[in-house]
Amino acid sequence: MRSLLLKAAASGGILEMIYLDCKGNISQRRIKVLSVNEESFRTYCYVRKQQRTFKISNILSVGPVRSMRRGA
Repeated sequence: MRSLLLKAAASGGILEMIYLDCKGNISQRRIKVLSVNEESFRTYCYVRKQQRTFKISNILSVGPVRSMRRGA
């Protein structure tokens, strides 16, 4: 998981993440990784429209943003 975050930080790609916060709340976010440390990583969160810091250990799922197909 850490390697995916490092690749996203280097490429500037946008990721979609499902995250468990310290209170037990689950959220889905679109993020741009700015930096990665040993236990945490700094992002720009498109949901909150501000920079946020997350714990790597609290990530439930993370991956590239998948485009939604619409149509009949």
